[in-house]
Amino acid sequence: MPKREKFALVFVTVPNLGTARRLATLALSARLVACANLVPKIESHYWWRGKIEIATEILILFKTTTQRLEALEKLILARHPYDTPEFVVVSIARGNKRYLEWLSQASSEA
Repeated sequence: MPKREKFALVFVTVPNLGTARRLATLALSARLVACANLVPKIESHYWWRGKIEIATEILILFKTTTQRLEALEKLILARHPYDTPEFVVVSIARGNKRYLEWLSQASSEA
């Protein structure tokens, strides 16, 4: 694992499990992420077009490297059914060395 490699956790919400599975498969197949966790049945409360909305959604947690973020964002925006999809990136400041080495290698192996 190169010392300069940076890691990120990306939050993406989707309307249903089918969409979550499709986006996870696309990101994994393109080697843009090492892992995608699907967290079903979250309840989202948010402002949309001047009023408060409530929706049941699926949260996808993508684990990746910062060098792959731009390509991952393009893929998500192109294939996501929402007009304004969530794509929130959180830097991973620290993690288990073996896990981060795996994260770095998993998305680059052919």
